[in-house]
Amino acid sequence: MKNSQHLKAYVQMHPDNKMAWYLLGKEYYKNGQQGKANYCFNQAGEVYEAFEHSKVPAEMLREYEDGLLQVSRQRERGQQRLRYISLVLMLLILLMVPSAVAPGIGVTGDHEVLQDASVSEVKDLPDQKDAVQELVIKAGKMMYTAQENKGAASQGKVMAKMLIRKEPFQAAALGMEREGKWLLWKEKLPLNFTLQKNGKGRMVYQSYDPKACACEPPEQGELAKDAAEWQSDQEEIATLWSAMRSYQNDKGKLPATLSELTGTFPENWIGGTTTVMQREFDPLKAVAKTKVTQGATEATAEPSSSTNEGVRSIPTALSESGSVASDIPFFDQPLRVIVDKQNHRLAVVSGSIILRNYAVGLGGDKTPEGEFFITDKVVNPNGRDDGDFGSRGLQLSDSNYAIHGTNEPDSVGKDESLGCIRMGREDVEELFALIPKGTKVVISKGVLPEKQIVPAKRFSSTAKHDQTNPHKVYHWLN
Repeated sequence: MKNSQHLKAYVQMHPDNKMAWYLLGKEYYKNGQQGKANYCFNQAGEVYEAFEHSKVPAEMLREYEDGLLQVSRQRERGQQRLRYISLVLMLLILLMVPSAVAPGIGVTGDHEVLQDASVSEVKDLPDQKDAVQELVIKAGKMMYTAQENKGAASQGKVMAKMLIRKEPFQAAALGMEREGKWLLWKEKLPLNFTLQKNGKGRMVYQSYDPKACACEPPEQGELAKDAAEWQSDQEEIATLWSAMRSYQNDKGKLPATLSELTGTFPENWIGGTTTVMQREFDPLKAVAKTKVTQGATEATAEPSSSTNEGVRSIPTALSESGSVASDIPFFDQPLRVIVDKQNHRLAVVSGSIILRNYAVGLGGDKTPEGEFFITDKVVNPNGRDDGDFGSRGLQLSDSNYAIHGTNEPDSVGKDESLGCIRMGREDVEELFALIPKGTKVVISKGVLPEKQIVPAKRFSSTAKHDQTNPHKVYHWLN
């Protein structure tokens, strides 16, 4: 019955939330209060019809209900705190300035007035800010996000964030496979489901998983094309976002313009620019100013083995195809590089999502373990693209080790170097374009899956700045 009380309090505050009415009706029905349940179902209108006759997993409804209950409990705790503070303040006033109390006004009377004021303040707080980030949506645009593939719990979290909005929207969720503690960001992720809400509150849920919906899903058509474009945009935005934060960590300020990230060596923070980067630089800079690296500790931590880690690390913001939402980008945590000496793999990750997983050549025990940072990004190390270090080199902190290309491609996957990390030409050139200077590199053992994640269409950018370094001869332990 306690859930019923919280849901009742919620619908009193939000009478237009038809999903909340529906969930309250379900609670009353479960408790045998048929009359109250029917009243709530009538208030729910189209939501009742949509969900009673759909194949929406029960876990999704529970996730949404948990979100509403959390908001209700937070309001209740906030009201209790304000009442307590009001009472304490009133007692302090009475103790410190007893002569100022007018005749006929006691503690109880004043406390009641203050209590009313506190309740009003709680009502004026932005709805559900602590439970879900605000989503900025333009009517008529399809929004995209991604979460664990076929995970009812993670689908429920995403769905709850969609349904909690009052405005009309169209949203699509893509699915990522799980490999241990990692979620895999592959090319052309499959469409899991779409959810639409019109101006009258009518919602339509469409699963694209035949097993989940026990149906023949409709053709994806333009959705699949737009989703692939959204994925590509998010990678470019992730590179720019990471570069801006690395620049800020080094300079103590954000770059004023995009050109400050594309100077000649050694100010070549990113390998090149794209039209998406040019379009999104100013919006991301505005976001960075307000976010103040709030997840700095989280961003540098290894994801745990918890099955929910990948879900938790996924940003709640949805973004439109071809444009980032006016909130944190999908890959909100800076890009990092992880090298697995056991599996001969090098991955580019954000939080617990693997964007790339390349095969690399190593030096066995000669390759050091630990944490490093990319300090130099060099095109054609030592003046050539066909030498020992190939066409790209990425210096690892103040050491004689680097991630670089090789003129011995057959050594990739083996322990034949003197300690450096060797990559195939196409792989190292994509890595060079994808990760900015300042990227953290962690070298350890047994942390990455063996499955390679390399797209058919490689990440690329237009580079007009000089990224060679003719003033230094590199003596990396190739």
